[in-house]
Amino acid sequence: MRSETNLLPLIVEPEQLAEHLDDPQLLIIDVPLKAESYEAGHVPGAIFLDHRRLMLGQGDVPNDVPDDEALSELFSSLGLTRDTHVVAYDDEGGGWAGRLLWTLELIGHTRYSYLNGGIHAWRADDQPESTETSRPKPSDYQAEILNPDVMIERDELVERLGEKGFAIWDARAPQEYRGEKGQNKHLGHIPGAVNMEWTEAMDPERNLRIRDYAELVTTLEAQGLTPDMEIVTHCQSHHRSGFTWLVGKALGFEKIRGYAGSWQEWGNRDDTPIEK
Repeated sequence: MRSETNLLPLIVEPEQLAEHLDDPQLLIIDVPLKAESYEAGHVPGAIFLDHRRLMLGQGDVPNDVPDDEALSELFSSLGLTRDTHVVAYDDEGGGWAGRLLWTLELIGHTRYSYLNGGIHAWRADDQPESTETSRPKPSDYQAEILNPDVMIERDELVERLGEKGFAIWDARAPQEYRGEKGQNKHLGHIPGAVNMEWTEAMDPERNLRIRDYAELVTTLEAQGLTPDMEIVTHCQSHHRSGFTWLVGKALGFEKIRGYAGSWQEWGNRDDTPIEK
């Protein structure tokens, strides 16, 4: 459960964030798909994070979670402390911001929010922007996986396929899900997974904010994904599913987990079951 001492709600609107820009407890992190987005203008005081630092970056599964040492280095360089409240956003509707918040949840840092709609919503609301690079004040943050339940490894996923009350939300494009497109050794999807592309959870009419909650719950229930279930979400690299994980949290799906290996791992092995 989220602590009542949190400065801001999980999903924060631009006008709410604008009122707190001077709060010393706040750490605003812009984690865009394209670095130029930060340079063109960002929330005043926001620091830039290269999204590649949220991933291992090497080996067979480069999109996996970095080790404790790399995570400690990352969050120390961002100036994270136990009392910091992080607000994350990006330039694409929540993928990389979601991956960052999922990583914070993984290390037990639950003081965080997502700026609904990211920089698009901020700009559309005529909120102030800055082009000055903000430098974080480094800290000494010792990160470790304190909340492993927020992730799932391949072995457990294989074992639990078909289990009652356990479901998989594939956030990739329908063509990837059907096995018509992809760069992997094997194409298709995890047996029993349901497909709802990540962008389907965004509202293009409201600057990529999360879609109406009641509407989303109805859509997900029609797919067989209900709040009482344990749901695993993935995509190709746990970037798009960073957002679907966040959406699940916002909707009150308490048992939603991310599969960091995603299709990059699953689709490149010869021993993982696949459907088309």
